[in-house]
Amino acid sequence: MPYLSRISVPVLDASSYLAHIPSLRNGVNLSLRRNVTFFVGENGSGKSTLLEGIAEQCGFSLRGGNRNHNLNTGHQFDGYESPLAPFVRLAWTPTRISDGFFMRAESFFNFASYIDELALDDSRILRAYGGRSLHEQSHGESFLALFNNQFESGIYLLDEPEAALSPARMLAFISVIHRLATNGRAQFIIATHSPILICYAGAVIYQFDTDGIKETTYQDTEHYQLTKSFLDNPDAYLRHLMEG
Repeated sequence: MPYLSRISVPVLDASSYLAHIPSLRNGVNLSLRRNVTFFVGENGSGKSTLLEGIAEQCGFSLRGGNRNHNLNTGHQFDGYESPLAPFVRLAWTPTRISDGFFMRAESFFNFASYIDELALDDSRILRAYGGRSLHEQSHGESFLALFNNQFESGIYLLDEPEAALSPARMLAFISVIHRLATNGRAQFIIATHSPILICYAGAVIYQFDTDGIKETTYQDTEHYQLTKSFLDNPDAYLRHLMEG
């Protein structure tokens, strides 16, 4: 069973800008029945906002990291706090856990720099990231180094991890998810646009859109339908776009 079993947010005050996010406007009540859950939807749909609120409630650094990386400072996250976090309520089964990691693709560079700063005082820290600086690896290599060396047990909140992954490396990442999720020690909540990642068998998929948040199937997601339609007939799409 998942460590985190339910996520809820009350109906938000109409004066708050958060209430203008359609998927969050009428509150949130999500049941997490599986060890892998995906949040899907367009940019601005609220999926990353909710994931960020969950991360802060878990005590993770908002610039990425675990509870030991608890300085939400540096660049765009200097003193930043999630505006949704105070309203997020989490239910744990059987008890709250503190192990895990929050990773956001947009701030991974800052996180890698933070690890390098720590390694100046103790180079052994890099052993947990493949033995060398994350900056010395390609973006995709550094992501997988993080996944393969840091992920073991706990709750993992990932915001668009596909940003630096080629299709082949996304498949490699799916194998990491499967290895950890099936041993019962890890839970993943992933906000993504990737039709490759969300095909993971047995995952729960929540669609964020103007009607709120609803559970859906892989084949019913816009990610799957649009990608499949394009790959089935790319010439028609390109002709329409160019002639239009």
